[in-house]
Amino acid sequence: MDFRKLQSANKLKTTELLFGMALLVGVVIWALMTYFGKTGVGVVPFAVGIALLSVWGSYWTSDKIVLTMTGAKIVTEADNKQLYDLVTEVCIAAGLPVPKIAIVEDSAPNAFATGRNPEHAVIAFTTGILGAMDREELQGVTAHEMAHVANRDTLVSAIAATTAGALALLSDFMLRMMIFGGGERRDRNNNDQNPLALIASLVVLFLAPLAALMLRLAISRKREALADVTAVAFTRNPTGLRRALEVLAADSTVVHQRSTAVAHIWIESPLDDSKTSKLFSTHPPLATRIATLRAMEGNA
Repeated sequence: MDFRKLQSANKLKTTELLFGMALLVGVVIWALMTYFGKTGVGVVPFAVGIALLSVWGSYWTSDKIVLTMTGAKIVTEADNKQLYDLVTEVCIAAGLPVPKIAIVEDSAPNAFATGRNPEHAVIAFTTGILGAMDREELQGVTAHEMAHVANRDTLVSAIAATTAGALALLSDFMLRMMIFGGGERRDRNNNDQNPLALIASLVVLFLAPLAALMLRLAISRKREALADVTAVAFTRNPTGLRRALEVLAADSTVVHQRSTAVAHIWIESPLDDSKTSKLFSTHPPLATRIATLRAMEGNA
């Protein structure tokens, strides 16, 4: 497996997904304005402008938003020197800047990385994972998360989280306006509105949350597998990450901050517990990832 080529393809897909998110937000804004009677060509640049501002704002503030949503707190080297040394060791091997380190007060073993680029990255660990894993396993987890940083997954994942949140707010706003008389105001504003445009706007508004979910699925599944492979390239030790994933597979607890908007950023999704969720899982099965790493051990 040529993971360098996979990294290049992954970064190209990142650009495409960012464009897709901006387009989705723009279409939703257009649909919202169309539904409430604001028609005409002038609506298009307005919607595009809001979409670009949304994605650009997410680019600069995504790490702070994710830290707030997960309850992660930045710590210093003095707070946990052993963890700081471990992260530094992996970053030197990977040729990456040392990120900020954060801790999530949660008994469930899990971890994530966020940030718009390697120079502004944050890697976070739950207190549960720090207590459940030994140094070799934590090294594998750290390498996996730093692989996300190297592959630019953290940027697109964080923007996906904020975009999903924005779309949820827009959908909620639409429903409230419909319930409290928005349709009547729309009719008064524009009785001659094109019925096809109205139907199209309703379809877009109702399908937007599903579209946001599908974007998150496109972001996560293959990127998790690529991060596992990249992590092994960093550490030359598939055993550490394989054992870490086995610890996660054996533990049934999930993080308390399990918002659907940020489920895809964790090394193990906190939302994939039920059998009915497999179709919409943000991560490949742990058993599959473990089997892949075990095969890499045999080829080492």
